[in-house]
Amino acid sequence: MHRKQLKKGDMVKVVAGKEKGKTGKIIRIMRDKDRIIVEKLNFVKRHQRPDAKGKGGIVEKEGSLHITNVSYLCSKCDTGVRLGHKILDDGQKVRICKKCQETLDV
Repeated sequence: MHRKQLKKGDMVKVVAGKEKGKTGKIIRIMRDKDRIIVEKLNFVKRHQRPDAKGKGGIVEKEGSLHITNVSYLCSKCDTGVRLGHKILDDGQKVRICKKCQETLDV
């Protein structure tokens, strides 16, 4: 998956790694590292130093996944698909599903 094709808020399916087969929504994209963070997937434990309120300890949060380990989840196909681009009559460039040719950006 090319790194510029996915956007924040897209639903993706994990195709490799320990979370393989699970789906979720992208909450953050780190384009410089080619990594994404998916909601409620790939939890990691981090040690957090207490702040002014005294809250600290071991916290669990979402870890990042490499962008090549996920594919876009088409709502019509209900599976992970590749994305393509199409230019509409009004000159707008939109993403399309390569499998069912459904327009994704409306």
